Amino acid sequence: MGHRLSKIATRTGDNGTTGLADGSRINKDHPRVMAMGDVDELNSSLGLIQTHELPDDIRAVLNDIQHRMFDLGGELSLPGQGFITEKSIAKLDTALEKFNADLPPLKEFILPGGTPAAAHCHMARTICRRAERSVIAFGRDTELNADAIAYLNRLSDLLFVIARVLTRRHELDEPQWNSNRNS
Repeated sequence: MGHRLSKIATRTGDNGTTGLADGSRINKDHPRVMAMGDVDELNSSLGLIQTHELPDDIRAVLNDIQHRMFDLGGELSLPGQGFITEKSIAKLDTALEKFNADLPPLKEFILPGGTPAAAHCHMARTICRRAERSVIAFGRDTELNADAIAYLNRLSDLLFVIARVLTRRHELDEPQWNSNRNS
């Protein structure tokens, strides 16, 4: 593992640069740092979901995902490394299949909402999509692990499905977009 901080206020970033895990420094507005920041924000939003009362199966999945977010952050911070694997993606696919199994087909778009935990899942989903876009943008000029992008893509789908599951487990109707409403 790269450098770990022994103190937080290092003052080394006062000049607008930040350190990577390999010890090199880059500008804080570099696409690599933007991607790292979006992944960090995603992980924080997953932590917010974890503050809610959740079913054990969902909590376990989210806990694993939070660890993967640190793996992804490390991957972005250590040039040339790849910690997200096909096995990581397969775990998301398994969770997607499990949680999707009892959901009815969608007939309309779902409005972000439902329970507070479901609403936070929707927020995490949108942050995940932004993180995915940031990682893709960074990857235009740098070779990236394709599994990392696939993981983020699949994760946003899983967060949508978990939001639906949380709403339905509370026996609430999913808030649906009404295209025929009177404005």
